Amino acid sequence: MSDAHLTERSLDGGREPVELTEEPIHLSTRDSGGDPDERSGGWSRRRKIGWTVALVVGLAGAGVLGAAGWRVAQQKDTELTSPPQVAGLTRDDSERAKSTADYLRSGLAADIELDRSFGTVYRDPADDKRSVLIFGGTTLLWQPERDLESLFRLMSDETGAVNGLREVPAGDLGGVMRCGSTSGEGGDFAVCGWADHGSVVMAMFPGRSVTDAGSLLRDLRKDMQTRD
Repeated sequence: MSDAHLTERSLDGGREPVELTEEPIHLSTRDSGGDPDERSGGWSRRRKIGWTVALVVGLAGAGVLGAAGWRVAQQKDTELTSPPQVAGLTRDDSERAKSTADYLRSGLAADIELDRSFGTVYRDPADDKRSVLIFGGTTLLWQPERDLESLFRLMSDETGAVNGLREVPAGDLGGVMRCGSTSGEGGDFAVCGWADHGSVVMAMFPGRSVTDAGSLLRDLRKDMQTRD
């Protein structure tokens, strides 16, 4: 047996010697502790979360668009009529009433492009000072809230600022309804209006509170508005 130092012996097959360093050699197949999002194989966790969030947001957006489209389709084909009797009121067919209603109707038609417009005065049999003037029209409205605001601006130009404007329940027919008050020759009176994707209407209620006016307008609407 040779007593030569082990490091002086040659390796079998002439292979190159293995160079050892002071760094430890990892024998385990477990994660080395690096950022898992930087791995090249498969989807990273961050990417999966990002796609999941995008999918959820996309589905939610599609749901909103679907609901909005359904509302437009449901409300767009609207017809408004002026029955002789409605909500305990009687239509006033006098020339003075027609002239007043036509004046506001034409002002509305000049501000909002409508397919059909109307204007009517309804007399309260219990008190002529509590007659209701209602006017509006029908067309396809993509933004009912905006068009109702335009109608209130028109009212402000005609009668003065509408104060205390607030949203009130629109009833079973949906859309948006708002009420406020303004001043006229006979004192303060309530002003209410509604708008949906097929119609926009405004009404003036002398001698009535805003709360009573909103309730009465819902009753008028039920008898005046129909949809195909």
